[in-house]
Amino acid sequence: MTKELLNKFLNNRCTKAEIDEVIRWANTDALNDNNKSWGFADWETYKEEGDWVADDEKFSALFDKIQYQIDNDINDSVPKISKKPTFSFFATWFTKAAAILLIPVLGFMFYILSENKNLTDTYAKISVDSLEIVAPVGSRTVVQLSDGSEVHLNNGSRIKYPQFFSGDTREVTLTGEGYFSVAHNLERPFIVKTGALNVKALGTKFNVMAYADDDIIATTLVEGKVVLGKITPDGATEPVGAMEPNQHVNYNTETGIICSSKGNIEKYIAWIDGKLVFEDTPIIEVAERLGRMYNVDIEVEKSIEDFVYTVTFVEEPLSQILDLMTIATPVTYKMLPRKKLADGTYSKQKIIIKKKQ
Repeated sequence: MTKELLNKFLNNRCTKAEIDEVIRWANTDALNDNNKSWGFADWETYKEEGDWVADDEKFSALFDKIQYQIDNDINDSVPKISKKPTFSFFATWFTKAAAILLIPVLGFMFYILSENKNLTDTYAKISVDSLEIVAPVGSRTVVQLSDGSEVHLNNGSRIKYPQFFSGDTREVTLTGEGYFSVAHNLERPFIVKTGALNVKALGTKFNVMAYADDDIIATTLVEGKVVLGKITPDGATEPVGAMEPNQHVNYNTETGIICSSKGNIEKYIAWIDGKLVFEDTPIIEVAERLGRMYNVDIEVEKSIEDFVYTVTFVEEPLSQILDLMTIATPVTYKMLPRKKLADGTYSKQKIIIKKKQ
């Protein structure tokens, strides 16, 4: 590609083969380093070629003539056929002016587009693992990822993810509990990293619970397929197994013991609809879930640790839930006042549940 050929193109003097060459150049080579530097150099140092126009005064005279002709065209009543020669004359002048103006503009455009592409690539690299969303205690949050996947975060949970996924996988890091509806992509698996366990999927719906203060990482598969992999001391991933729909798996990070069950999984995912579902659930587990949801510390007396509950709560206040527990079972509770800490903040409220006397 040469400047002369581009000038011929802008002046509409190219043959069909030359037009094809210009189009090929614009599609493939216009943004390479040589053409970019050539275009930018033209922008900075361009000097008009030819003797038909040499300075700004002639440019001004040219546009004055064009404006004068336009005014005459509006007021002139001569039939249009008589204006063809005049139109051709000014069209020629205007085409030449466009050619002169467009050469540096095109060069500068190529330069800007190329620089923007470089900046985009840079920002894409910077943005990896740069976003983090936290669901405040007592609330739930929905996160839309760039690949079309959707994540529901339970209260007190957080997810870390790149603004745009790159590479062969789509990886996010979860602390807490999240319900994932993953957009299908056979070429790029979706991986939820929890620190001790990875959950790998292609396109599916599943729930992962991995709170930092809990030894259990729980995965519940709603539909599709996921593969579990535990992280070894050297950082490698060791396959644990694949899950089937309606399966729930608990992985103990301390002992390495894996427990699996199949059947009704509503109690594991009902939280996305604001429900707390307990089904023959020990009071210790009930206390843990209530403590996370309402940001309190609940202590259970040993004498009642064998109590179990089957009940569903929908957006009830904590005090109401505790009152219902005292009606259903012979327990009572006491709320202790918060303590002011040295830094001026207050501790979590402590609640003691014990056997009713």
